[in-house]
Amino acid sequence: MKHTRRNGRGSNSAQLRRYNERIVLQFLRKLGEASKADLARAAKLTNAAVGGIIQTLADEGLISEAGKRHDGGRGQPATLLKLAPRGAFGFGVRIDRTNLETVLIDFEGKVIGRCSHDMILPAPHQTMQIIRDDLDNLISLLSEEEKSRITGIGLAQPFNLGSWLHELGLPEANFKLWDDFDSVAALEKETGFEVFRENDGTAAAVAELFYGHGRQHDNFLYLFLGAAIGGGLIQNGDVSRGMSGNAGDIAMMPVPPGHLTTTPKPKKDWDILLTRASLVALARHINPSDFSALSRADLQNAVDENNQLFAEWLEDCIDALKPAIRSAYALLDIPVVIIDSDLTGDFADLLTKGLAAALEDAAPEARETPEILFGNFGQDAGAVGAASLPLFFNFSPRSTILTGGVSQGSAGAAIHEANGVGHSAALAV
Repeated sequence: MKHTRRNGRGSNSAQLRRYNERIVLQFLRKLGEASKADLARAAKLTNAAVGGIIQTLADEGLISEAGKRHDGGRGQPATLLKLAPRGAFGFGVRIDRTNLETVLIDFEGKVIGRCSHDMILPAPHQTMQIIRDDLDNLISLLSEEEKSRITGIGLAQPFNLGSWLHELGLPEANFKLWDDFDSVAALEKETGFEVFRENDGTAAAVAELFYGHGRQHDNFLYLFLGAAIGGGLIQNGDVSRGMSGNAGDIAMMPVPPGHLTTTPKPKKDWDILLTRASLVALARHINPSDFSALSRADLQNAVDENNQLFAEWLEDCIDALKPAIRSAYALLDIPVVIIDSDLTGDFADLLTKGLAAALEDAAPEARETPEILFGNFGQDAGAVGAASLPLFFNFSPRSTILTGGVSQGSAGAAIHEANGVGHSAALAV
C-alpha cells in the first residue's frame, strides 16, 4: 500500500524538472490560489515550462482548478489553481510520555480523523498494537483510490524517552524499554508503510512551515511548550536537523536557577530550560504535593481564571526563556521565533507579549530582537507535524534533488539518503 512517486534516477534535466514541480507546489501552498502567470513569476520560470509542470501535477491529481480570476482586465479571466486536498495523504503518529495520538491529514494539512489516548506510555509492543488499530480505523475513512495516495507515516516522539523523568515528575514505568527499541522498523513491519521519524519538536516545526506561519517565513526557531518544552529549527525553508537530529532542542539550554520555591533545586550551578519552562513546572507550582494529578484542562482553567499561581509561573517561565532565546538569536540570527503550546485562549497573548517585552528589555546595544509569534496548531502540533513529515519529504523542494543524490525508492527515503542518512538508521537516536 506504499505510495511511490516517479523514480529519482535520470538525467539532470529530469531532476531539475522534478525540483521545479516541487517549487510550484510550494508556491501554491504559500499563495493558496494562483494563476499560471503568478506561478511563473514566483518560480522564475517561463510560462511554457510552468504550463508543462501544471499539466503533470494535474494529471497526478496533486493540483486542481479553483475558479477564474475576474479582475476587470481585458481578455479571458485567468484560471486559478490550488493544491488538490485529496491529492495526497499522510498519517501522523505522536508518541509522548503521557499521550499517544494518531491522525490522518490531507494535502492541505486538514485533519480528516484522529485517535488519541491519554496514558502513561505503555511498553513498546503494546504501543505498536494500539497504533496499528488506530491506523486501521483511520484508513477506513479513505476510498480505495485514495489509499494509493498515502505517502507514508510520520512518527514524532521525544528522543531519549527514558531521560528527565525526575524533572517531569514521571514514574520509571516502561520508558527505559524504549531506549533500545527501533520504532521505525517495528512500525514499518506492522503497517507496510514507509516511516519518517523526527523528534516531536522538529515535526511540529514542519507543520508550522508547511501549513502555518511558514507560508510567510522561511527562517524561524520553533518552540512548543507542553508537558516539556521542545523545538525545531527552520532555515531557508528547510529543516535543520543537526548531526543527531536534535537541532533546536532548546529544552537542554542552560539557564539560571528559578525563583519559584516549587522548582526542584538543580544538581549543578545552572539549571536546564525544561525544569522552568514547561507545563509540568506550572502544574508543580499549582499543586506541589500531587502535580501529576492535574490535567491539561486544570491548567487551562488556571489561565482562564488568571490564577495568581499561574501568573507567578508565567513570570518565571518568561524569565527562563529570555536568556535561551537571546542566546539562540545571537548564534543563529533568526528573525522570527514561533512558540506554540497545549494552552490556548489568553495564554497566547500573555506569553508572546510578555516574552517580546522581556527580550526587548534585555537586548544589548545595537541589537534587534526576533519577532515573537504564536503557533497555529496548539495541542495538535505534534500529531499534525508527524503527519506532515511524509508530505514534506515527498513534495518539498530540497537542493539534494539537484545534486544527483536521489536514489531508488520513494522520494522521502531518497532524500534522507542524499543527506547521508538512511530513513531508519539515522533516526534511531
